[in-house]
Amino acid sequence: MRIAEKLLNNKLWWLPTLLVFIAAIYLVSVFHYRLDLTTEKRYSLSPSTKELLKGLDEQVQVDVLLTGELSAGFKRLGIATDELLAEFREYGGTNLQYRFVRPGEGMPDSLRYAVYDSLVQQGIRPFNNQVTAKEGEEKTERLIFPAALVKYGDRQIPVDLMSGRSGQDEESTLNYSEALLEFKFADAIHKLTRKSLPVIAYAAGNGEPLNPTVKDLFEVMSNNYRFGVIDLARAALDPDTIQALLVVKPSKPFNDIEKLKIDQYVLNGGNVIWFIDKLYAEMDSLLRAQADFVAFDKNLNIEDLLFKYGVRINNDLLQDLKSAKQPLVVGQVGDQPQIQRLPFPYYPLLTSTGSHPVSKNLDDILSIFPGSIDTIKAPGIRKTVLLTSDTLSRTLSSPALVSLQSVKTEEDLRTFNRSYLPVAVLLEGRFSSLYANRLSQALRDSLSLYSDKPFTPTALKESRQIVVSDGDLVTNTVSQTQGALPMGKQQYENYQFANKDFLLNAVDYLVSQNGILETRAKDVALRLLDKAKLAEQKTKWQYLNLGIPVVLVLLFGWLYQVRRKRLYSN
Repeated sequence: MRIAEKLLNNKLWWLPTLLVFIAAIYLVSVFHYRLDLTTEKRYSLSPSTKELLKGLDEQVQVDVLLTGELSAGFKRLGIATDELLAEFREYGGTNLQYRFVRPGEGMPDSLRYAVYDSLVQQGIRPFNNQVTAKEGEEKTERLIFPAALVKYGDRQIPVDLMSGRSGQDEESTLNYSEALLEFKFADAIHKLTRKSLPVIAYAAGNGEPLNPTVKDLFEVMSNNYRFGVIDLARAALDPDTIQALLVVKPSKPFNDIEKLKIDQYVLNGGNVIWFIDKLYAEMDSLLRAQADFVAFDKNLNIEDLLFKYGVRINNDLLQDLKSAKQPLVVGQVGDQPQIQRLPFPYYPLLTSTGSHPVSKNLDDILSIFPGSIDTIKAPGIRKTVLLTSDTLSRTLSSPALVSLQSVKTEEDLRTFNRSYLPVAVLLEGRFSSLYANRLSQALRDSLSLYSDKPFTPTALKESRQIVVSDGDLVTNTVSQTQGALPMGKQQYENYQFANKDFLLNAVDYLVSQNGILETRAKDVALRLLDKAKLAEQKTKWQYLNLGIPVVLVLLFGWLYQVRRKRLYSN
């Protein structure tokens, strides 16, 4: 009788528990919530991304190409992509659909290779991934595409899932890649769904290149914005029409009316990106002459304007031991010169030391004969260094001797004793006019011909400028055999630096107000295992991981039997 009462009591105890358990399962199936326990909130969507997804009015289709048999690292990246897009769908609803597809699957070889070529033409990089199909078999190489295609209506944008810095190991690269997935997908969706395109103008009239060396720049800008060329001498700069102005590698001096137009454009809310070569130094001149030459000042006559805004491009050339390679003659065998690709200090690889979203988490950026920048006191102007040299740098003051063999001795190496010299600086705030209290009547009359707005000595609204002391950062090499290469890529080098990403981020920061670019600033904590300790303590942790669960099961079974004997002993 007592045993029956105990069983009845046990049933009454477990019945509410069972009902609560069933209710919890139902609620979990209806309501979804993910708790992000990382300190940097790495797996939480930003408010700007949520707002973008909730505002979708038509369906966005995402085809993820990273599927099939993958190595562990790429499989992890695929899982992270799946989880992120599932979170996207929570906010986008039926207007956000995604699937995983394998390019060319089930097609004959000829058609499959045509699909591969089409993906490469869209800028999607293939990878040779080593995988083991079955346990005990040798590793085989398979061509994979760690990318996705985001489609909206009749338009689509490729998204490269891979990120990271050159020289990183695979684990670090995949870690960076996961951290930037939200930005890449949100940015692609924003560009496809925006109702109007910002207008970007390319300044001309002062020797700015209009030739194949800016082919990639023109294509990139035309694909993402309403883009055109404007002659500063003849046209007006209206900030209500033109959201940003690009000044790229001018070689002729600016006159006062051109400077006044830029000045008033900025003070009325216009944004400018300056890519300026202060000194004349070109690799073509060095290679043609096969002799040293002196880099001289171009006298662009914009020093006073930039100084007023808060920066000074120094009269020097910056060198760094962390640099890109250049074919150089290292010896002679008979009548034949021996050529090797060696680090060329005039081509420093720039990096970001700060947390600004324009440059954070970018790969190295290729620069060619850059100078250094100093920031100057300018009331009300916020200054942020975006790009710098590395830790082993030096500057050569003008007149600077440019030589193919600029580092010859250990004494030369010891002069590379400076670190993190600024090459790109962001200026934000309400700027003051260079021409305040010094505007002549002739300039005032000239300004009235191009603008119906009165002269403004102090800014009416905030604006932004980015000053880069390298005009070649956004130009491209032109090869006799390959034609115009992408910016950031050198001839004979199968690697593309992040110059294009920096340009797009910079322009987007100046003209966009949606906050999506801020998602690039997420901290990336590399929580990697210590490989030395892992090898040393591998056996101990294997025993612990296998032994502790077995011990716990045995202990639970023993305690259960003891309790059972005590409960039913009578």
